[in-house]
Parts: sequence; C-alpha cells; structure tokens
Amino acid sequence: MTRRIAVIGGGLAGITAALCCADAGHQVTLFEARPHLGGLTHSFQRGRLGLDLDVDNGQHVFLRCCTSYRALLDRLGVADRVALQPRLAIPIRTPGAARPVWLRRTGLPAPLHLAGSLLGYRPLTLAERARFALAALALRRVDPTDPSTDEHTFGAWLRRHGQSDRAIAALWELVGVATLNSRADDASLSLAATVFQEGLLTDAAAADIGWSLVPLRELHGEPALACLAAAGAQVRTGIAVRGLEPPGGGPIAGSAGGGPIAGSAGGPVGGDGGSWQVVTDDARIPADQVILAVPPAAAEQLLPAGSVPLPAGWSRRLGSVPIVNVHVVLDRPVLDEPFIAGVGTPVQWVFDRTAQSGLAAGQYLAVSLSAADGFIDTPTAALRTQFLPALAELLPGMRAAEVTDFFVTRERHATFRPAPGTAALRPPARTATPGLFLAGAWTATGWPATMESAVRSGTAAADALLVQTQQGLPARTAS
Repeated sequence: MTRRIAVIGGGLAGITAALCCADAGHQVTLFEARPHLGGLTHSFQRGRLGLDLDVDNGQHVFLRCCTSYRALLDRLGVADRVALQPRLAIPIRTPGAARPVWLRRTGLPAPLHLAGSLLGYRPLTLAERARFALAALALRRVDPTDPSTDEHTFGAWLRRHGQSDRAIAALWELVGVATLNSRADDASLSLAATVFQEGLLTDAAAADIGWSLVPLRELHGEPALACLAAAGAQVRTGIAVRGLEPPGGGPIAGSAGGGPIAGSAGGPVGGDGGSWQVVTDDARIPADQVILAVPPAAAEQLLPAGSVPLPAGWSRRLGSVPIVNVHVVLDRPVLDEPFIAGVGTPVQWVFDRTAQSGLAAGQYLAVSLSAADGFIDTPTAALRTQFLPALAELLPGMRAAEVTDFFVTRERHATFRPAPGTAALRPPARTATPGLFLAGAWTATGWPATMESAVRSGTAAADALLVQTQQGLPARTAS
C-alpha cells in the first residue's frame, strides 16, 4: 500500500529516512526550512580579498566503523568523494616539539594493534602508558547498554582505573572530545564506552579516519536532492513547518499561530479526518505518516502531548554543546599532512582544507574545537590572538607565513550534551502517537551525536514506519 509520507527536516537523518521510504515505493515529501539540504553538514562561499573560498560550517570526519553513514554515501553515489585511511595514523604535535609522535595501528588484532604506538607515546610516562593499557582492557568489559553505566562520568571511571589528569588529556580526550563533543569529566560513561569499544578496542580497522575531499554541500546536500528526485520524492526547501495536526483534527502541536520554530527545520501535522496535516505558512499538506527529523527543542514543540514518555522540558534537560572552527588562510603551506592533533595546547585538531576550498595558492587550515563552551562567545579578535601563536608552536612554518584571512564559524547547538543521564532523555524512533516517528542524532541510537548516529536514526525511523505500513494498519490506529 502506497502511503503519503512527510519527512520534516533535511539533515542526514531526514535525508536517510526519506530515501528509505521512497525506495520502498511510498510518496515522500521532505520539508526543510533552510534553502538547502544537509542540516549541520553544509557549506557556504566566502569571498574576500579576491578569494572565493568554499567553507564548511565545521570539520566533519567519520571512521571505518561508521557503516551506516558509509552506506548513505554509497546510496548518494559519492563514495569516491571521500578519503579513508588504509590504516589509522594520527600525527600528534606538542608545543615546541621538532617532530610529531604518531598514533598508528599495525596489522595485529585489537587491542594489540595500538601497542607499538603506545610504547613510544612520548607525552606520557612509561608507567602512564602501562596504566592506559590496563584501563583500555577494563573498558572493553563495560556494558554501555546497562542503564547504571549511564549514571557515571567517564572521567570518574578513568581515575578509578589509575588514569592521571595528564593521561586523560593527552590520550583519552584526544579521541573522546572530538567524538563525544565533551570532556571526560562531563561525559556519560555509557557513550564513552560505546565510542572506544566500537572505534578502538574491538576491531583493529574500526578507527581508520575518513574525510570529505569536496565541500560538504557536494557530499551531502546536492547529491541528496538529486537522489531524492530520482527516487520520486518531492523536496520542499525554504518551507518552515509551523505545526502538526493529528488525524481527525484536534489541537495543533507547534507554533501554527505564531512565528517560526526556533532551530527547526520543519515539522509534521495531522488532519483531514484520516490524515495528518503539515501546517506551513500558506498551506496544509496531508500525510498518512510523519517522520519528525528536527532538533530536540523543535521536536518537543511539535510533538502532540503524550507522544514520548518524558516530562515537559526534556529537550532543555538534554541540552546542547557548541563546536567552534577557527579558519586561517596563509600565503604558503605550513602543514604537510591532511590533519594533525594537538596535545598540551588549546589547538585540538587542525585540517588542511586547501583543496576542498578551491584555494589556488597558499594554504587554508581549519582548527576544530569541540566541547567549545569556553570559546563560543569569545570574540574573533581574541581567538586570533590566542590561536595564531598556538598554531605557530605546533607548526614552525607559521612564523614566516602571512595570514591572508582569519575568520570563525560557530555552531552553538552542534550536538546534544552527552552527560550522565542522557540515555533516559533520548526517545526511540517510534512514538506513542500512531503514525508519528522521530529521527535525529539525539534519539536513542546508542551513539553520541555523530553523522553515523544521524543516519542510523533515519534508518530506524523509516524501518519502524515501514513495519507499521506492512502490518496493513491505518496510521491513526496502529500501535
């Protein structure tokens, strides 16, 4: 039975859900308030001083273990537009050091694949390296699905297992901050255990790093638009959904009588007797089933009462964490690797964005700062004063280079806050309201808020919807 499916939100979760439903033969309409698809993975052009740069809003990477995200790249036909390391290799620089120390994997099975790198990891003492290995073995035994695991912080667990502040900062947080968007002392042990078990401690190849070779709009947004059209889906960008009306009428959830929903990419609605109604500024669009793939605050505003078993204000309790990117354009190359990580410095990760940006001469570096509560409101001039000298301590070639452009991009609500207690605030794909489903990296995927989590959530929402459809039950009575 062909159904009319409304997907609200055009990020990776919404794109995935819409493609799954369209591929199953349903009539899909995707609504996105922005003029483009891609959500938090998008690009823009910056023209200054004769330069036209393609700038990503933030640096995004993935790992070999991100199988759902990689499957989406295949579906979009863009797998050839990314690089994926044949073997994990991270050059780590510390201030004043003449050469980097490398975190590399060998061909040995996990967790022995990192033993050689750990033995020579200069930022830690020999005793700290040994204690790291013991803690890593203990972390393999943590059950991230146990609700009690989510009650503890990762930092407290690490200290109970002999990890010094230096070891936490120089090794555990090297991976953890970028993947969790949180410091160890603020992060749920459950999510941290998932990250390390999936990425480093189970499969030797899992943590090989991948990144886009093109601007993100050419990796996600534009290919998704073409794929959805080819699959028969309708995409309506620049359309803000104001509310949802359930089948049979009733109270409209959302802000149908007011202005735009803050942070929302759109939202579903119900209505004409047996259909939901998606309420926009100038129309009411009927749908048999709805997938709501918007940020948590917008989802709470749009969900009909009783749709999720959470108290009022749950999205505020889930919270958000910012990510800041510092962009530096130089008149000459100073970095000869695709990326480096920093230890003992405010610089976390630095990426060479020259080719992706279209820069013809010089070099374009992006400094990615996760868990950026301390930087989100810092003026650009102050960030320049702090980060140019910090970069020069890691990259000596900076001292002779001229900075031709410097700017900052900020995502104030980049991810949910992965604190202890987070699991109880992440609803599943299927809601208690028949015919209404949720998607988003913040839903109950078991993963932190990554591109992989977003894609998994879109697949889960589509699967739940398709199961309901296959049962042959009307949307308004299915359970």
